[in-house]
Amino acid sequence: MQMRARPLRAAGLRPANHGHRIERERRTITAMIGIYCRDHHHVDDAGLCPDCAELLRYANQRLDVCVFGESKMPCNDCSVHCYSQTRRARIVEVMRYAGPRMPLRHPLLGLQHFWDKLRARFSLT
Repeated sequence: MQMRARPLRAAGLRPANHGHRIERERRTITAMIGIYCRDHHHVDDAGLCPDCAELLRYANQRLDVCVFGESKMPCNDCSVHCYSQTRRARIVEVMRYAGPRMPLRHPLLGLQHFWDKLRARFSLT
């Protein structure tokens, strides 16, 4: 009797999230880290310091494997904390600083992020 071969999976991982909502989250976290890095590390508009670039890479990696996918809520309202303990403290610091500045520097992303927070808190669909 011939055995059927299983399809190979890349290290047991599921495909990365690439929906509209996740891509907007990527743009939002990129903008927030950019605001924080420019104001704290005095880097020009061309790029990020190495520490912030690593944090952005890690945040994008976490978005790739977010269990909620397109129904993702903002990170501070999420029941699953996917960041490691040390990076969670760093991302909270970045978000607390950049969040209030988002409407001034990135008005559309700031408004969309605010709407997502309201929708998550009041279960609006």
